Amino acid sequence: MSDDDDRGGGGDGGDRSETVPLVVVDGDERLELDVERGRNLRRVLLDAGLSPYAPATRRLNCGGRGLCATCGVRVREGPPADHWHDRLADRFGYPRLSCQISVDRPMTVALVDKRVWGGRQSDGRGEGESPDTGR
Repeated sequence: MSDDDDRGGGGDGGDRSETVPLVVVDGDERLELDVERGRNLRRVLLDAGLSPYAPATRRLNCGGRGLCATCGVRVREGPPADHWHDRLADRFGYPRLSCQISVDRPMTVALVDKRVWGGRQSDGRGEGESPDTGR
């Protein structure tokens, strides 16, 4: 599969002319896009000139295969996590992989300010505490 692959994007040959709204929050900026239903979120972001990557991982990534975990975004409104990595990320407060999300309904996502990988969301626990035990 190439970097341009539109994984998760309706290979059924059906009509893809229907669009859904996607809101992308990047710091204080908010961009609204109309996206063909079923398109891959990572590909949509890159095509719109928005990068889900940190500067160090723009060239050093797995090309959307769900292996490197560098294309994380925060899904504020959208589909529940269904990829194994996204379920774990969601459970422990890490960003979800944009390469594993299909834009099949209205969504709001936030780009993550990151050095290499996205940081964990603050949940009120002290640094180093386990999410399950509080230790």
